[in-house]
Amino acid sequence: MGAGQWVVRKIWFGYDGRNKAAVGGLQRKSEALLMNGAKLQVKATSHEYPIIIECGCHKQVFKKINEYVDMKPSAYFIITDELVSHHYLTAVKASFPNTIPLYTYVITPGEQSKSFCSYEEVMTAALQNKLDRKSMIIALGGGVVGDLAGFVAATYMRGVPFVQIPTTLLAHDSSVGGKVGINHELGKNMVGAFHAPSLVLYDPECLLTLPEKEWRSGFAEVIKHGFIADPSFLNWLEGNISSFSNWDMNILTKLLRDSIAVKARIVEEDEKEKGIRAFLNFGHTLGHAIEAELGYGNMSHGEAVVIGMLFAFKLSEEYYGNELNYDRYFSKLVNLGYDLNIPKTLTAERLLERMKVDKKAHSQSIHFVLLKEIGEPELVKINEKDLYDLLQREVSK
Repeated sequence: MGAGQWVVRKIWFGYDGRNKAAVGGLQRKSEALLMNGAKLQVKATSHEYPIIIECGCHKQVFKKINEYVDMKPSAYFIITDELVSHHYLTAVKASFPNTIPLYTYVITPGEQSKSFCSYEEVMTAALQNKLDRKSMIIALGGGVVGDLAGFVAATYMRGVPFVQIPTTLLAHDSSVGGKVGINHELGKNMVGAFHAPSLVLYDPECLLTLPEKEWRSGFAEVIKHGFIADPSFLNWLEGNISSFSNWDMNILTKLLRDSIAVKARIVEEDEKEKGIRAFLNFGHTLGHAIEAELGYGNMSHGEAVVIGMLFAFKLSEEYYGNELNYDRYFSKLVNLGYDLNIPKTLTAERLLERMKVDKKAHSQSIHFVLLKEIGEPELVKINEKDLYDLLQREVSK
């Protein structure tokens, strides 16, 4: 199928011309941030906030908040889940003086907790603890905890400050940029807000207790940043990551710094996703559809996104008529334990319907982030029949 057979309306230009220069600046800024150590600064619309990557920082939360956040909260409300609380809640609480009002709420782990029910329960706990507008919410956990706690912070008394303390690799992506929210049964992240944190504290040591499935979920977002914005980082990943065990902490810290720096610079240029921030959804259009069809929590977010990215590569080649030479990267992902096949229980028809309610869809027209080249993304409107034909071929394998 040649590019001329597609009915496509281009939305963005990719990284050619002016945008290509922007990406060069992005990569140079990332390198400068590395030389300055493990602190990155993100400029949100409402305020700037730091991202601190530091081993052991989860044991110094109160000190770090005092150091990096200007306000003095009247109370603190830690939201975490049952698994994370077992490993880290005691140490985090111990970092606060006994005289400080400190409350906690523990949710059930898993995507199922990004729900209206969990949201209401946490809101009720906040009200029962009499939190006021000067209270601070602390999200201690992975992406589910961060999204839910952030949405509570965005909406409690029309908005209170919050701090992200990610404890998974996946949360290195979701904790930066201010997107918070919950799921609806008809779509992932359909109810939410933009609410930037006051501080992100990332302790690489907290990742060492993760099961391999969680590493796979998070690493998908890491390699995505290489695909859309930084081929040199992609090549570094290929040469340095061969398993998700026995980590060299220097390698892990560099992985976090480089990946977060890509996300941070894109968010600075387009906080509310009016333009290039949409590129961060590479692989997510199909990935979210797979998650929703299987039922949230039955396949990890990252494992679904990897399937979505492979599909987007194939779609890109058919649309542009180019060769992206992506096989070696996905062979690496197979070696890391990923399954690249769309689950056999799913149908092209149902996946297509799911994609029509994706947040990037307009008037039920489906939009995909495609790659002209690795590092040159573009958001395009895809002809439904052509998309269905490729989906049908992939599902039938």
